[in-house]
Amino acid sequence: MSSLSSFGYWVNSITQATQQLTAYCILPTFFLVPQGTQQTATLQPPKTAALSDTPMNPSNPSNPMPRIRLLNDSERELWDAYVMSHPDATHCHLSAWKNVIEKTYGHKGYYLMALQCLGGNSTNSTNSINSINSINSINHLVGVLPLIHIKSLIFGNQLVSIPFLNYGGILADSDAVESSLLFEAIKLGQRLKVRTIELRHLHPLSCLSGSNSIHPSNPINSINPSNRSNPSNPSNSSNPSNPSDPSNPSNPIDPSNFVTKTHKIRMLLQLPGSSEELFKSYNAKLRSQIRRPQKEGMDSVIGGTELLSDFYKVFSTNMRDLGSPVHSKTLFKEVLSQFGDAAKIGIVNHKGGPVAAGMIIRFRNIVEIPWASSLRSYNHLSPNMLLYWSFLEYACSNGHQYFDFGRSTPGEGSHKFKEQWGAKPFPIFWHDVLLNGRPAAESESEKSRFDTAIRYWKKLPLPISNALGPLIRKHISL
Repeated sequence: MSSLSSFGYWVNSITQATQQLTAYCILPTFFLVPQGTQQTATLQPPKTAALSDTPMNPSNPSNPMPRIRLLNDSERELWDAYVMSHPDATHCHLSAWKNVIEKTYGHKGYYLMALQCLGGNSTNSTNSINSINSINSINHLVGVLPLIHIKSLIFGNQLVSIPFLNYGGILADSDAVESSLLFEAIKLGQRLKVRTIELRHLHPLSCLSGSNSIHPSNPINSINPSNRSNPSNPSNSSNPSNPSDPSNPSNPIDPSNFVTKTHKIRMLLQLPGSSEELFKSYNAKLRSQIRRPQKEGMDSVIGGTELLSDFYKVFSTNMRDLGSPVHSKTLFKEVLSQFGDAAKIGIVNHKGGPVAAGMIIRFRNIVEIPWASSLRSYNHLSPNMLLYWSFLEYACSNGHQYFDFGRSTPGEGSHKFKEQWGAKPFPIFWHDVLLNGRPAAESESEKSRFDTAIRYWKKLPLPISNALGPLIRKHISL
């Protein structure tokens, strides 16, 4: 991943290990991290009805609370239509990721759907999602939450929305629906005995920040606020009594059991009408950096599955050189298969061989680049500059309005690299629901082990790092 620039991302996950003996069977001893002392902060289960029940809304008895159940494979089209209609959605919410991750790593997906009986009011909705996404004549899809269960004796037990990606979390038509999905996710987590539930949001959960009909952290909404109207409630009205309000006695959520991480930012570029206009907007230094690899005889190509082997050759080599376990090649193969023409690979070649590579995913008017790499031995020729420019040119030529460079840590190298292209920072909110104590702090001795692991991993022959890497990487949600 382009933001996965250091070994620290995956080694931080090792600190959550709950068992260590198994590690001796598959990993060198320098990967083992002692488990820290935890402070217990048990989250009480929400007192909501079972999946098959439809509880009444105490603030509005004529409008029952949504019924939550799991997505069936036959309903993928319904799920995706809702996602495509929701203004806060990203490609990470699409049902395709369930198939990608299950087929690649075997992690089970729990995709929660919120259904609500709208009664006579359903005919008043002007949103097309109700006509094509009706589960039946009276029940309508009003919210979704995609969750992936990652369970490992070494790396811990968690539910994540969505692992390996930047975003995810709850999409809902109202705060009440959001709360219902969150409650059901907590119940699911308790049944699965997970330690944490991680929700990767573009905006804060309403139960933690209060109701907010337009989220300022979403730049797409700020440019076109009308898109934030409630998909199943055109008036965008909310219940007079907010069940997600901490002051509401019926709310079982304890904010003290939530940890919100905001140390990462989303780097987003609003694109002009043409690539020529974008190129002219850059200063002379950046334009020179884009042209340099071309002067050195490099060329770029954008395509699909036919470029997968070249992509993985560059990507896996770079991950090994960074000291990070690499994703399975199958992951990228499945992305191309599940997303079809919406997923593209870009390659920069030099003298007939790949020296930089990346993958983009198109969703509505946004192009995101989740993964990009270049060979260190060619960095002095700046092939990554040509790679990114090729993707930006492609996005402009195909009428997209935004280019999402992914997440970065403010002030670090990847942040500055993305900033030079004109990308602007926007906050992202990774909410952790703690079901079994607090996360352990990383000790100095553990950091020393991590440094040792980095040095050893960098020395591995590429075939070995490619064989071992996916066995480790599959359990690391970052």
